[in-house]
Amino acid sequence: MKVNFVLNQNNVSVDVEHSNRLLDVLRDLHQTSVKEGCGEGECGTCSVLLNGKLVNSCLIAIATVEGCHVTTLEGYRNTKRFEAIKKGFEVSGGVQCGFCTPGFVLAAEAILSENPDPTTAEIRKGIEGNLCRCTGYQMIIDGILAAKNIGKGLW
Repeated sequence: MKVNFVLNQNNVSVDVEHSNRLLDVLRDLHQTSVKEGCGEGECGTCSVLLNGKLVNSCLIAIATVEGCHVTTLEGYRNTKRFEAIKKGFEVSGGVQCGFCTPGFVLAAEAILSENPDPTTAEIRKGIEGNLCRCTGYQMIIDGILAAKNIGKGLW
């Protein structure tokens, strides 16, 4: 089947099996920031923005993406919002091995898009679908808090 969608602001048309996962299609399209960690929607390493909402691409059948807008870190990293989140993570030490970072960056975007001034509790709730084995989460939370100040007015 042919599926048409917008990937990082570019129109894409793929010929795939209807049951293929969005994750696999994105990897075939060289979106290397999207990784398979668990394959069960528990870790967040495959996170993307689907029509502006954070989703686990390992749980999304490609057939449901027809006409949708998909944003991966490859597309998001060209924005001023990304620069604010990047700086926030840098000053807080919120990046260590980097495996989980794309998912956390997109989670931060989703959180800040919904509420430009989230509390620590709201950030904790917003990142609960993402796993990190290195930072202990507090540095990531601090990074999002820093990003909201660095990028004040962007969200």
